[in-house]
Amino acid sequence: MPEISLNILDVAENSVRAEASFVEITVSVQPGKDTLTVVIKDDGCGMTPEQVSQVQDPFFTTRTTRKVGLGVPFFKQAAESTDGSFRIDSEKGKGTTVKAVFTLSHIDRMPLGDISSTVHTLIVFNEHIDFRYTYEYADRSFTLDTREMREMLGEEISFSEPEVSAFIKEYLEANKAETDGGADV
Repeated sequence: MPEISLNILDVAENSVRAEASFVEITVSVQPGKDTLTVVIKDDGCGMTPEQVSQVQDPFFTTRTTRKVGLGVPFFKQAAESTDGSFRIDSEKGKGTTVKAVFTLSHIDRMPLGDISSTVHTLIVFNEHIDFRYTYEYADRSFTLDTREMREMLGEEISFSEPEVSAFIKEYLEANKAETDGGADV
């Protein structure tokens, strides 16, 4: 995958398939530490230690539509190829946390990509799940929490309604630009 945001989309979709009701995504860019850290945490069905090992194997998948599962192995390889790290912590019945740390300045680091569109897509197409997205750049950050949005809008309003969807997209893009000053991450 050419962008880290697409890896985030893939892992978050795994959370959706794991029947999570809450997914927390944090993207932290720390130029002073030369790191870009992504954490995706869910309250889905979780995995056994054996499943955690298998999910990192590119020739293992639980899907029946294809014979290989490349999302997690590619994400792991992308982080480790920048002298970063990758870790999955999971407990059956409790959920899963995926953490990838990239060396920000490494020549092999993929760009973050269009993270705002990725998060927007996850929210609009998975309304039955609550998302909490935090974007950090140095000492600045912003958070979008769909639970708070539901309180403001009421349960009967759909995130996929054009006005609401456009608001979410604009909110994500404007706050990212304000947080990182338009930095090319």
